[in-house]
Amino acid sequence: MEYAVFFFFCGLSAGTIGRIKGSSFFIWFLVGFCLPLIGTVLALLWRWERDEPMRRCEDCGAIVPVHDQVCMSCGRDLDYPEEVFTLNR
Repeated sequence: MEYAVFFFFCGLSAGTIGRIKGSSFFIWFLVGFCLPLIGTVLALLWRWERDEPMRRCEDCGAIVPVHDQVCMSCGRDLDYPEEVFTLNR
């Protein structure tokens, strides 16, 4: 029983850190739950999603990461943009 509580709180801490950094809470919760303590350290070392360079789709105006080659909203093939920006929330 104590191990289950320990695994839950390790998952909770990794999920919370991952969510603060802009990633999925559920995915980081699973990483922290399956890899106690290591998952939390990995979440701390993972990149900040909001610091990723972004661009705007010319067709629908959706904001997508620069590394995406297809707009997830309208499906348009995207060329490398001339204007790149970051989201500072």
